[in-house]
Amino acid sequence: MSNVNATGRLYGVGLGPGDPSLMTVRAVEVIAEADVVAYHSARHGRSIARSIAAKHLRADHIEEALVYPVTTETTDHPGGYRGAMEEFYTEAAARLAAHLDAGRTVAVLAEGDPLFYGSYMHMHKRLADRYPTEVIPGVTSVSAAAARLGTPLAEGEEVLTILPGTLPEEELTARLASTDCAVVMKLGRTFPTVRRAIERSGRLDEARYVERATMAGERTGHLADVEPESVPYFSVAVLPSRVDAPAVVRELGEVVVVGTGPAGPLWLTPETRGALAAADDLVGYTTYLDRVPVRPGQLRHGSDNKVEAERAEFALDLARRGRRVAVVSGGDPGVFAMATAVLEAASQDAYKDVPVRVLPGLTAANAAAARAGAPLGHDYATLSLSDRLKPWEVIAERLRAAAAADLVLALYNPGSRSRTWQVGKARDLLLEHRSADTPVVLGRDVGGAQESVRIVRLGDLDPAEVDMRTILIVGSSQTRVVRRGDGEEIVWTPRRYPESPQAES
Repeated sequence: MSNVNATGRLYGVGLGPGDPSLMTVRAVEVIAEADVVAYHSARHGRSIARSIAAKHLRADHIEEALVYPVTTETTDHPGGYRGAMEEFYTEAAARLAAHLDAGRTVAVLAEGDPLFYGSYMHMHKRLADRYPTEVIPGVTSVSAAAARLGTPLAEGEEVLTILPGTLPEEELTARLASTDCAVVMKLGRTFPTVRRAIERSGRLDEARYVERATMAGERTGHLADVEPESVPYFSVAVLPSRVDAPAVVRELGEVVVVGTGPAGPLWLTPETRGALAAADDLVGYTTYLDRVPVRPGQLRHGSDNKVEAERAEFALDLARRGRRVAVVSGGDPGVFAMATAVLEAASQDAYKDVPVRVLPGLTAANAAAARAGAPLGHDYATLSLSDRLKPWEVIAERLRAAAAADLVLALYNPGSRSRTWQVGKARDLLLEHRSADTPVVLGRDVGGAQESVRIVRLGDLDPAEVDMRTILIVGSSQTRVVRRGDGEEIVWTPRRYPESPQAES
């Protein structure tokens, strides 16, 4: 079988999840044609990959056992775990290269799929650019686990996330909270951390467990029932599709008030994504609800922007009936938005037992400031120019106080179809305390399709250019505008403030 006139051919052979009958026809063919069969194993010498392919091995096969020097990160190697493994992979690749240089065909066996969290990839990266190479895909443990559970992994537009259990707990929690469906691999000693992350993300009830899928000793069940000491490395945690999942019957639900940020999905936090995905009902102003993807089985209750109190009570009533409700707000729900309305309603005796949570979101002032530079780099005040819920006299008094204190101002709700004069009044009042050259950031539809961020002088601020989708950031006496080399202007407020006004001169 050897070809002494040319280099040999390298194969990465996927063996599937463990049951030899799940090997592909091509995998069997390649093993039969190979001169050398290589496989990884621990120091005890037993190789799961070899055991899967055992009945296809011949007596005249040259076998190369690639024995890991360490199986945990504890090692006395001067380069630590990474150094020990790097040295091992380099030496293993050199052993295989010697066979390939001699014209022998080398088949490297890999459980599952060779390029999916497999050891073969380390040989591939070191050899594939030097020798003819073919990778034979295999059935992954993820597919095997789903098959053994008999439940869809992902359906329709759901997103499936595959995570290694070795990630830090906070990272796991964030990713599990923000995705639709997930598989966490590499359990074993990481199981306690993975379980905590799943519980913290609010998904323990739906989490399933699969151990040694398709292999001897296979076990499946609810992850919450698994004893940590019993979990081997070859096991996975599965958060399957939520489509058509059995309805959860609760005596009392909850209300979660979430902010979608100033625009679309890019501005959502992982925690907010998770709350939106987990909700039975979405309640909110229709414009904000339209930013949330439609999910099968989830009910949406849109309404006008001026019925905050009614919307809050409606959400709380749903929760009293056992529903998990997400009240959707724009920006941050606690900044001139729905959190106050919900908490005010929840303070009534009728709703005092309903759990209510508020999740933070990216507010418009921060979004616009980031687009413009760093105008909020020092002390600033946030005000709403809407006089629908408070008298203009109160607004004017607060503007004067903040302006006199030389604070940067973030002005929300500056104008609408029915409120057209407030911006002009605010500008004139601020000019009593600020130079006409004071920079003003006009951020409109930040993050949206019609985004516009401009920097103008306070003296040139035109009320006609301002509407409800615009936020204004008015600089202090220290705020600076600089034109960069690319011609773009940036605005920023120094963190250091002079000891006295004379310090500027």
